[in-house]
Amino acid sequence: MTNSSTTGSEPARRLRSALFVDFDNVYLGLLRIDPVAAEQFATEPGQWLDRLEAGVDADGPFQRRFLVRLCYLNPAAFSQFRPNFLRAGFRVIDCPSLTQQGKSSADIYLVLDAVDAISGVTHYDEFVIASADADFTPLALRCRAADRRVSIITAGPVAGAYRAVADTVVSADELAELVLPERTTAPVGTGVGTVGTAGQPEVEAAPEPKSRARAPKAAATGTAPAEKPATTARKAKTPKAVAPPVSKARAVVVQRVTTSVRPLHASTVAQLAQNADEELGSTNWAGAGSFLAWLARDVPEVASATKPSPGWVWDPARFGEADLPQPGGQVNSAAISRQVVAVTDTPGLTTSQYGTLLRALADDLAKEPFERVATSRRVREACQAAGAPVGRASVNVVLGGIVFAGLDLAKAPSAQECARAWADNVIGLCRGARMELSATDVAAIRSWVGGGLLDA
Repeated sequence: MTNSSTTGSEPARRLRSALFVDFDNVYLGLLRIDPVAAEQFATEPGQWLDRLEAGVDADGPFQRRFLVRLCYLNPAAFSQFRPNFLRAGFRVIDCPSLTQQGKSSADIYLVLDAVDAISGVTHYDEFVIASADADFTPLALRCRAADRRVSIITAGPVAGAYRAVADTVVSADELAELVLPERTTAPVGTGVGTVGTAGQPEVEAAPEPKSRARAPKAAATGTAPAEKPATTARKAKTPKAVAPPVSKARAVVVQRVTTSVRPLHASTVAQLAQNADEELGSTNWAGAGSFLAWLARDVPEVASATKPSPGWVWDPARFGEADLPQPGGQVNSAAISRQVVAVTDTPGLTTSQYGTLLRALADDLAKEPFERVATSRRVREACQAAGAPVGRASVNVVLGGIVFAGLDLAKAPSAQECARAWADNVIGLCRGARMELSATDVAAIRSWVGGGLLDA
């Protein structure tokens, strides 16, 4: 893995960062969804730490220098991993259980050390908190109030309030990709991914969205390629692609779309672009004629679609058309369904799509052992074959929710058991976000996300 500190002749920015790792939270979270990734996280911290040292955001590539590396660990359960973190330059703080319930003191130690770092002599540009525990929300708010960048690394479901105060969030699936050496790196825009030699994030190739055809390379130059006689066609050279123009609006759009935890309304992204460059409105989107045409020309790394209404923009490295909210088939109360999707990141699938997904999952688990990546791929393919395409991100969210609800997928549960666990997870996320749900709301949500499998 190559980490580059320059892009052309421009030196990368350097961030003075402080890293706080809630080991128990991250390790146990990864263990539920990907045991191999959990083991790699615990035994080879130096490798994923190297990958964290380079990133990219709206202002371009940057390099982190971790001035502080702290790991908070329960020695009674995980002392065997202490040497690995010491070897990687971490200071390991023992956080034994102090209660009969087994809860360790990691939270309070981490917060005290972070607050000391904020008020200390050394100025830290960024605080990186590796934990999905929403109890750290006040700490993240304190860091932002002190004008410090906040990055959160999670290994489980994240409360909306906690995620909202962070500049960048690395999800559990992205973290699993990051720590495993044979896989690529964190997706574009996490701000915690690696940067290749050209200064662009390295990601796996994503399928071309069907909603918007990409312009041929020659069209990007503003000229059409001249036709050549058949006898000379083999000698014709393919025109070189012209790099998109550098602009503040483009940088802002790339940053927002590639760091979003869901596809965004097109109007939201359009407003961001206009706020960054007021001339876009007066120049008819820099001569492109419309916002989506400007996106296709100047921001080709994002995808967009006009339907379903009101139009969407997303990062094709992580989402696809099947991840877009689908109209109809949700909770009877549109307001409740919109709130559930917005607050908890529950995929906006229809009842029918959820039913197909959950049945496909149960059928797959009855035939093959659960393995996060392979299972997700097979379930997506089964949904596609059944005429109910569901995106990769949506399948991964459902898988993660079922696992974190406590259902053991290694025991090949039925479709109804999967539906019950997933519905329990969604209701738990709603209550954790302090949504006020009536008994009718709860029943409707369970019927919706349970794919109709839980109806009496």
